[in-house]
Amino acid sequence: QSQLVESGGGLVQPGGSLRLSCAASGLSLYYNAIGWFRQAPGKEREGISCISSSGGSTNYADSVKGRFTISRDNDKNTAYLQMNSLKPEDTAVYYCTVHLGSDYCAGAAIWGQGTQVTVSS
Repeated sequence: QSQLVESGGGLVQPGGSLRLSCAASGLSLYYNAIGWFRQAPGKEREGISCISSSGGSTNYADSVKGRFTISRDNDKNTAYLQMNSLKPEDTAVYYCTVHLGSDYCAGAAIWGQGTQVTVSS
């Protein structure tokens, strides 16, 4: 059974950093784009970053550009989201996605269960 498990969320003060991990089991991350999404209470889900299957192409939402970095380690079957200079408005549940057989974060995907990130003093 294919599964994604996010970890690394928690409570952090404004200006702090967190590193989220997305570990895959039952499937290989090779040849698949990986994305990170988030959803805050009362808000629509937001796509914040995507990395191509090779890792050679990345993109970011304007809201996180310059502060967040997406990466992947195919040998460890894990993806990461480094989040720096966190702001209260980054508070949300963060989800990773794997887009099977695609080099883009669109269409059908496998979703993780999410990890809570809370930015507060």
